Amino acid sequence: MKTSVRHLYHQYQDYQDKSITLMGWVRNNRAQKAFGFINLNDGTFFETIQVVYDDILENFKDIQKLRVGAAIKVVGSIVLTPKRPQPFEIKASVVELVGDSHEDYPIQPKRHSREFLRTNAHLRPRTNLFTAVFRLRSLLTAIIHEFFQSRDFVHVTTPLITTSDAEGAGQMFQVTTLDLNDVPKENKQVNYTKDFFGKKAGLTVSGQLQAEIFAQSFKDVYTFGPTFRAEQSNTLTHVSELWMVEPEMAFADLNDDMDMAESMVKYIIREILKRAPEEMTFLDKFVEKGLIKRLEKVLDKSFDRITHKEAIEILLNSNQTFENEPSHTKDLAKEHEKYLIKHFNGPVFVRDWPKDIKAFYMRLNDDKQTVAAMDLLVPGAGELIGGSQREERLDVLEKRMQEMNVDDTDLWWYKDLRKYGSTPHAGYGLGFARMLMYLTGVENIRDVIPFPRTPKHCDF
Repeated sequence: MKTSVRHLYHQYQDYQDKSITLMGWVRNNRAQKAFGFINLNDGTFFETIQVVYDDILENFKDIQKLRVGAAIKVVGSIVLTPKRPQPFEIKASVVELVGDSHEDYPIQPKRHSREFLRTNAHLRPRTNLFTAVFRLRSLLTAIIHEFFQSRDFVHVTTPLITTSDAEGAGQMFQVTTLDLNDVPKENKQVNYTKDFFGKKAGLTVSGQLQAEIFAQSFKDVYTFGPTFRAEQSNTLTHVSELWMVEPEMAFADLNDDMDMAESMVKYIIREILKRAPEEMTFLDKFVEKGLIKRLEKVLDKSFDRITHKEAIEILLNSNQTFENEPSHTKDLAKEHEKYLIKHFNGPVFVRDWPKDIKAFYMRLNDDKQTVAAMDLLVPGAGELIGGSQREERLDVLEKRMQEMNVDDTDLWWYKDLRKYGSTPHAGYGLGFARMLMYLTGVENIRDVIPFPRTPKHCDF
């Protein structure tokens, strides 16, 4: 009977006195004179399963030589081991080599640095850390969809190729079919009418603007897909290709936005702790001690909410020396975020930001100096979510675009939304990888993305 390691761990008692077949990879092979032990992993479960083989088997000497990384087939029966950490093991009657592993296999049964494993991204999923991280990544994807689907949100697939820069920062990767060795020009400028789309196009930095279209028809929608940033940044929390979760809600204000974000974060934590206990226990032990307790603590209280002005006052009155001086007109630095998180002993929303440092689409507050924007700061990841109430007033939106030098030529449709049944609406963006960092305690974003894209790095 062909089965899996995951299935056996959950229902091994049902397989006593039955012959079972497993397929997987050798994590370790401890060969002794008359018997040996293979730690087998088949990718279906975080834990390995111990396979015991002895010299009764015809190919015993060949089995002893099986190297780490080899793919094998095992036929055997379950032996209960209630007094050992693993409640059962497999007594092998057949061990067959499916795919050999060469002697230079780099992922040996020892601790490797994460820097080394990044250079072997095609093999690092076979290690305990990345087995845990990438299984959680898959699970997190499902949980996020469940959260929004259970609340009747409509999933919208927004375009990856676009002519609109949602952030207005000009950090888009350009998409072109023009011959770069012979670029057509007119008046010394690139003639984009000769390009594939007839105009300048790039990879999206956000699906938000397009999601707003659907929010004005379906009320509650969300996007979940890749976005791109062409910024020269080599930090622990930045990559050039990232996945974003972006809900948009019609008839909603900034408080509704924060309520939804808090509900989502708590739902994710609750479900991850419930569905991935083995992975979370491993991460708590080997990546961040106290990780589970930190996450459980988030479930126990409401997130604090302060204005940007209040945040700056807290920082200025802290008697702390900061490398970056806190300012009522500037963004928060990482050190500021860390202090505020520590000050509130948990997640905190910072709302009502200076208008000059935020995007054109954020709703202008009555004071004319701030916009209805919010950032959620959390332990371990810093800024996890950024969102705002969107500007629904056409005249105010047009004025903001002018002030911020946003070319509205290709955003005529965005302004149309304010002409035909405009509603107060709000939304936010969750960095999927940063959420994973928060859940796992892993500090480098390159270690929660299967194949990270960063400046000068585009391997695999």
